[in-house]
Amino acid sequence: MINNFLNILMLISIFFQFPNFAQDIFNSTKKISPIQREFRAAWVATVANINWPSKPGLSEEIQKEEAIYLLDLLEENNYNAVIFQVRPQADALYESDLEPWSYYLTGEQGYAPDDFYDPLKFWIEEAHKRCLELHAWINPYRAHHKVGGIVSEHSIVKAKPDLVVKLEEGYWWFDPSMEETQDHLYTVVMDIARRYDIDGIHFDDYFYPYPSYNNNKDFPDSVSWNNYVNEGGTLSRGDWRRQHVNKSIERIYKNLKLMRPHIKFGLSPFGIWRPNNPESIKGFDQYDNLYADAKLWLNNGWLDYWSPQLYWRISKIEQSFPVLLGWWNKENYKTRYIWPGISIFNGPEETTNQIMITRGMIPENSGNIHWSIAPLVSDTTFAKALITGPYKKKALVPPLTWLSRDLPKMPKARLVRNESDYELTLNLDDKRGIRYWIIYYTYGNKDQYEIKTKDDILFKFPITIQPQSGKATNVISNIKELNYVGISVVDKFGNESKIVNIPLDE
Repeated sequence: MINNFLNILMLISIFFQFPNFAQDIFNSTKKISPIQREFRAAWVATVANINWPSKPGLSEEIQKEEAIYLLDLLEENNYNAVIFQVRPQADALYESDLEPWSYYLTGEQGYAPDDFYDPLKFWIEEAHKRCLELHAWINPYRAHHKVGGIVSEHSIVKAKPDLVVKLEEGYWWFDPSMEETQDHLYTVVMDIARRYDIDGIHFDDYFYPYPSYNNNKDFPDSVSWNNYVNEGGTLSRGDWRRQHVNKSIERIYKNLKLMRPHIKFGLSPFGIWRPNNPESIKGFDQYDNLYADAKLWLNNGWLDYWSPQLYWRISKIEQSFPVLLGWWNKENYKTRYIWPGISIFNGPEETTNQIMITRGMIPENSGNIHWSIAPLVSDTTFAKALITGPYKKKALVPPLTWLSRDLPKMPKARLVRNESDYELTLNLDDKRGIRYWIIYYTYGNKDQYEIKTKDDILFKFPITIQPQSGKATNVISNIKELNYVGISVVDKFGNESKIVNIPLDE
């Protein structure tokens, strides 16, 4: 009893003699609200100049201005990722020794942009400045688009004619069954992942082409199919086609994890696997028409996130958004992330409802990818619905816990009180593998946080704030004083360190 009394007296003495130590004890026991985790991305298409650049042949200056406008828009509306198309038709929006510069940049395939600037490098740097992940979006098998200019001497169609076939609607397409096609795609993906500080590799829904691209005739791969049969092959033609796509998906995922494990591999297939799966669903059969056994890829976990293109409305019975989302989620045997693609052309109310349904059905680490960024650009009511609704607070991309659970080393910081503010200086002994700072702080009883780049090491807090209110209040009683600061860091896997509580200097 006497010992307990003496311990209490000693603690009281410490509180009065060493106020910073007392503050540290207070901070170490404070419970703060965790940062929200959710993937919020938009597709930025370059094919046919759908989203960027607005047309071929613009100057470097205008291209950069357009890019910054789009990235600013995403940052301002609390997105945290951009899916940027870097390979629209076997040509590159980046410096490559494997494929020519893109027609959609300069209007002439094979010709570099002004001053040889690298658009992908620029987009990565500018996205990361805004705490946005950048995922490099690749169309795996399209060799030439019908609105991709002429088939130039630099085109992959001319460079590798044995690998491509012409479709009746004006497209050229890689033959996925060719081993050299598989090797070329693999080399392109690994080259991007090796040379650029990207956060993800992303494939869309174009595997074998949609039937309409060839006037609903069968894919013209008779040469490779007959070679297979003559060599004793026993698979059906459909299974043979699917087998080659499967091999490429598995190979890319597994080797990407060996080389750059933190780079996410995301797949965005057509939203329906097969009609009647589940029973109420009708529509296009990607398994039989695109030769994409998408369910197999998800079942086997050959990906980090899964974004089926669920562009239909909630109430559309034969392609219902929540029904399809629930079915895909049940097929997620390896517990990868399900971040459905949604069409924000359906309007702000439908989009908001689909985001909330995703959160309700996948409550931990939910997310969506928006097709496309265009409505965000053109419709201010849409942006307002997001920023005042589901995207009111910023969110951090969920962590890749199946790849790494190691927490980063706890950071250091110094907080100094000035006449009207606190100045926080952040410090990391080693920035390798780190992507963000998280700064937690509290005025009154309201917990808040900020996400900062690893190079943004100075942050200032007013000593007091006066929250805005629509009601008449006593000005003095409404003033809130800063009473808590904590910091953490987040690595490239999305793992957050333990929070370091920072004493408030008096």
